[in-house]
Amino acid sequence: MSISRRKFLKTNGAAMALPFLHSVPEANAAVPKSVEKPSRKLVIMYIPNGIVRRCFFPGEEEAELPGFVGGFNADKTKDKKRIQNVAGIYPLELTSTMQPLQDLTKDVTLITGLDRTFKNGQDVHAQGASCYLTSLSPVQAAEKNIRYPNGRSLDQVIGDAVGASTVYKTLEISTNGFKAGKESIYFDNISWYGPDKIAPSIRDPKKLYDRLFMADSYRTHVTDVTDLMLADAKALHRKLSVEDRETLGEFMTMVRDVEVRIKKLQSMLADADIEQPKEEVLPRGEYIRLQADLMLLALQMGITNICTFMFGPERWDATLNYEGVFSKPVQHHNMTHNQKGKGYLEVQKIDIFHMQQYAYVIQRMKEIKESDGSTLYDNSLVTYGAGLGDGATHQYFDLPMILAGGAQGQIKQGRFIKCKSGTLNSNLWLSLSNLMGLEIDSFADSTGLLSELWT
Repeated sequence: MSISRRKFLKTNGAAMALPFLHSVPEANAAVPKSVEKPSRKLVIMYIPNGIVRRCFFPGEEEAELPGFVGGFNADKTKDKKRIQNVAGIYPLELTSTMQPLQDLTKDVTLITGLDRTFKNGQDVHAQGASCYLTSLSPVQAAEKNIRYPNGRSLDQVIGDAVGASTVYKTLEISTNGFKAGKESIYFDNISWYGPDKIAPSIRDPKKLYDRLFMADSYRTHVTDVTDLMLADAKALHRKLSVEDRETLGEFMTMVRDVEVRIKKLQSMLADADIEQPKEEVLPRGEYIRLQADLMLLALQMGITNICTFMFGPERWDATLNYEGVFSKPVQHHNMTHNQKGKGYLEVQKIDIFHMQQYAYVIQRMKEIKESDGSTLYDNSLVTYGAGLGDGATHQYFDLPMILAGGAQGQIKQGRFIKCKSGTLNSNLWLSLSNLMGLEIDSFADSTGLLSELWT
């Protein structure tokens, strides 16, 4: 039996790539003394509706509470004086919102002081999402005769340069389960091919599974694709080393687990009360982690190296089930505008919930082995941030940002980088481009690299 280096299990139109197996003969012959370096990966994770900044930024939690007006006039806060950063690199200090990262303090870096350009007269939430990865300034948009300050997003630019070796140059994922649009596309997308040209994200885990593993969505021709793949994998199993058998076993177990979880969520939707929007019954954590695991499989298998991942859309007043957090479904956006008194602590529960999902992704990446014995984490960059610095005040400055990943030894983690207040977030995007191998001098409205990132 001849086994190619990137073995594909095939059944009735379905194809699934296997992880790298060291004992495959052709792999050993091709690289007898060393294994080629894995590709660099980039994941950009986006959280909607900003954050409770006092619980996210070090040094602010015990300060005097802002004078929130409350309700949907919350952005008319009495005191909106900006806190100026003293630029420098400091030890990483975990705030209460960041506590889910306590076992990963050597694996992440907090970055503050980042702003995005803003255009008056256009909705802050729409700009928060749609301009997050484009960073095109209103002046640049006018020069290019673009109606909305929205160009080609960072992921697409990097994908054009380094995505040729993968099935998909980029992969766009969302955990917005609502099928009916409650807002325009600007509230629900961060990836763009160009002005008004959306790079549509995949919300349905089943559709994402089909896109990743099924050629032309031939799932209707296969009753249980994983069983058939396992039958093929069994023959391969006998030819592998003990280590590779463990790798293959872990891989196929993860695939099987994904299918079981997809079926579980589909069953929950089918059994939902017809009077209640079905998407409300989806437990947010299960849904997010399922989509995340599908993304990690795609990265592990070389299907793509560039992913965007939205935890949710901006502003949609959608009632969602944050299991283990609230006793009943709640509306995240609505809560961000009701932070008077101790109200902010309720919103913070969602911030912590989102942080737990980010921690899950990082931990999983540290467990997944690559071809040279390194981990998926070692070869990746994973950002976590929002297009609003604070959900109550709609500020577009001091954007929250956490960066994880080894970047193949190019950056040092476990730090708190304070950028000079007013540093554009496009400077970070420019830096990520260079770290991914795309050595460009500028991106959108950037003014320079964040040199502090490099080791």
